[in-house]
Amino acid sequence: MKTFDVIVIGGGPGGYIAAIRAAQLGFNTACIDEWKNDKGAPALGGTCTNVGCIPSKALLQSSEHYEHAGRHFAEHGIEVKGLGLNLGQLIARKDKVVKQNNDGIAFLFKKNKVAFFHGRGSFAGQAEGLYQIKAGDETIAGKHVIVATGSNARALPGAPFDEEFILSNDGALRIKAVPKKLGLIGSGVIGLEMGSVWRRLGAEVTVLEALPTFLGAVDEQIAKEARKAFDKQGLKIELGVKVGEVTTGKNGVAVAWTDAKGEARTLEVDRLIVSIGRVPNTNGLNHEAVGLQLDERGAIVVDDQCRTNLPNVWAVGDVVRGPMLAHKAEEEGVAVAERIAGQHGHVNFNTIPWVIYTSPEIAWVGQTEQQLKAAGVAYKAGTFPFLANGRARALGDTTGMVKFLADAATDEILGVHIVGPMASELISEAVVAMEFRASSEDIARICHAHPSLSEATKEAALAVDKRTLNF
Repeated sequence: MKTFDVIVIGGGPGGYIAAIRAAQLGFNTACIDEWKNDKGAPALGGTCTNVGCIPSKALLQSSEHYEHAGRHFAEHGIEVKGLGLNLGQLIARKDKVVKQNNDGIAFLFKKNKVAFFHGRGSFAGQAEGLYQIKAGDETIAGKHVIVATGSNARALPGAPFDEEFILSNDGALRIKAVPKKLGLIGSGVIGLEMGSVWRRLGAEVTVLEALPTFLGAVDEQIAKEARKAFDKQGLKIELGVKVGEVTTGKNGVAVAWTDAKGEARTLEVDRLIVSIGRVPNTNGLNHEAVGLQLDERGAIVVDDQCRTNLPNVWAVGDVVRGPMLAHKAEEEGVAVAERIAGQHGHVNFNTIPWVIYTSPEIAWVGQTEQQLKAAGVAYKAGTFPFLANGRARALGDTTGMVKFLADAATDEILGVHIVGPMASELISEAVVAMEFRASSEDIARICHAHPSLSEATKEAALAVDKRTLNF
């Protein structure tokens, strides 16, 4: 039986990064992952690379190009005649991007001498201080085990995914023809991103959301700005609904639902994407064999260091508490590998950025204004619109704003919220600033390149002290 210092179960962002970092630290490391592509070959990267972050961004980019060519090029003096959509090529490009990432991770394993086993990883037992782990058709043993098995899409009760008419994030990436009418249940990140893709390509999109507020986790002012942009684009969003029976037929799906006023309605669509959250994936882990503790949600119970109830067994990413974000999983994976090595791994949950890659993009870090109010924290706020930013005007995309929230007494930055062009990139400055406990004055005093979108960040920081220069 092959023996390793560290065995990682799962090859997604948390798992493969943990394996690489462990190997860098000198540990004899193995990673087990069962994902395979359409040809049956190993496909490292987990949900994120195969049916999540990477392919969705590829489709978002392609669909944005298509919309720009059809609706926005003319204002730049670019005339496009006979515009057409080759959906097969669009999907093929997405698949190529995914494979490039799969292959990249495999290369990194070879570079860092991480042993890879293709197949399902599960606990088989424990003896003499080692854990026996089934790795596909083999059984291997390791002193330390890191579980990074990710999460699965949550299905709507009574309407399981068939990936033909009722779609998870997986099926939403592989629709073979642009639907005339597309329904979405849930207005979370996945739902809005996939809805944006297919709306740009020509679908009429209706979103049914159970909550009475739009994007409840987002700062309220930012969410309202985003909602205005989505309404203008033609995305139909219904809030406070109750979804009833969902039935499929030969040509589509019918959803019985009740609106916020209590009126019974029916939504008939060609395809239905269900995006109501994700559940921790412990399927087939055989945690009972070693007594690994799970909570009532099926997540692995860990402490703030990602330790489980078993000695030398750790868990990271979507399968444990905390936000289900790829970059959070990566940070935990690195931290655990370093803790195994006796170092002080670092993960600051207060500075984990969130991003929704719609158009406009939405990104934030830290606390929202409503959270500060609820906690009774005295704060100052400053905003700056992209409408007054020279680079945004040149881009032709002036939707949205940057918003700073700072402590009223100390001026320490408590939260930064952005809706607008390239918000996913702009938020990094705020993350760095908050990690170093900077004040809004610190950002206001830093020279930002002109013209650049980042000037809106500086101006919003200036706005905290009511001294913007360009608005």
